[in-house]
Amino acid sequence: MRTELSFEQIESYRDNGFVVIDNFLTPDELEEWRAAVDGAVTKRGHYRPAEERAGSNATFYTRVFIQSLQLWKDSDAVKKLVLDPRIGKMCCELEGVDGFRVWHDQALIKEPWANPTSFHLDNPYWSFTSRHSISIWVALDDATEQNGCLYFLPKSHQTARHENVGIGPNMNGLFAVYPEWATIKPFVGSMKAGSCSFHNGLMAHGAGANMTPGYRRAMTCAYMPDGSTFNGTRNILTEEQVSKLKIGDLLDDPDQNPLVYSVHGA
Repeated sequence: MRTELSFEQIESYRDNGFVVIDNFLTPDELEEWRAAVDGAVTKRGHYRPAEERAGSNATFYTRVFIQSLQLWKDSDAVKKLVLDPRIGKMCCELEGVDGFRVWHDQALIKEPWANPTSFHLDNPYWSFTSRHSISIWVALDDATEQNGCLYFLPKSHQTARHENVGIGPNMNGLFAVYPEWATIKPFVGSMKAGSCSFHNGLMAHGAGANMTPGYRRAMTCAYMPDGSTFNGTRNILTEEQVSKLKIGDLLDDPDQNPLVYSVHGA
């Protein structure tokens, strides 16, 4: 795993809100990630047969991607990957904070002929509010302009507020909230399998449609700065968990948000 970050990469991330790391995984590590993710998604029953993918009951959103959340909770193989302290250390170096906890992981798999993912922000969906949340996005297949690679709006994290839109059929829906971003030239985040990107939780990003008959698999994980507090949004939390929280409570339950890395140690 390529975990050493250069000064230039850190500065570029902080300025632009994202960084792409080529050849993040070795070939053997790539196969380990593929096997872990495919095994967990298959166990959940989230891969759909071709006849179901072509069914008339589909909504726009269900044809954007297969989304399998919190795989680390029922897959030891995925848990080993997303709780890797080396990734946590990279998050700390990129964001300049002392520690990170898992918020949630998710496999994001564009099936053949999948719809595009409209531009959106991540952190406003979540149960904590931070300008330093971060996500890793690992390409398990080549991510190309043809099959749905990521697109980033550079520097948008610098002026983002905690206002957002859902992932809907209009790629430009976010610009109704942030019209000043409509003229930003997007960065095309095409990546070879085994490469990855990190992006800030307030970075505007989206992904293209899959215009091919193959899959575009990616594994992602969102990380929350240690010390973050509950903002009243449920998101991935259960009703039981929310009932025990009040706004301002620390989100530090090790069974829900385990500490991945801290400069102060475990």
